[in-house]
Amino acid sequence: MLPLIYAEAGQTQIIKKIGGNPETKKHLEDLGFNVGGQVSVINSVGKNLIIKVKESRVAVSEELAKKIMV
Repeated sequence: MLPLIYAEAGQTQIIKKIGGNPETKKHLEDLGFNVGGQVSVINSVGKNLIIKVKESRVAVSEELAKKIMV
């Protein structure tokens, strides 16, 4: 298990755990990040990641990406 920030771009990953306080978890769930869901890193731009989740592309900060374990 490793943080999403370290996942290889282009490979589909399964979310195993979402860390952080309850507000952070709720925010990530609202964006479509749920345990058991599939995500893939599209690209990294500076300290942000572009992530494909549920047929959408979402930009998340490095800080948030470290809370998503795959």
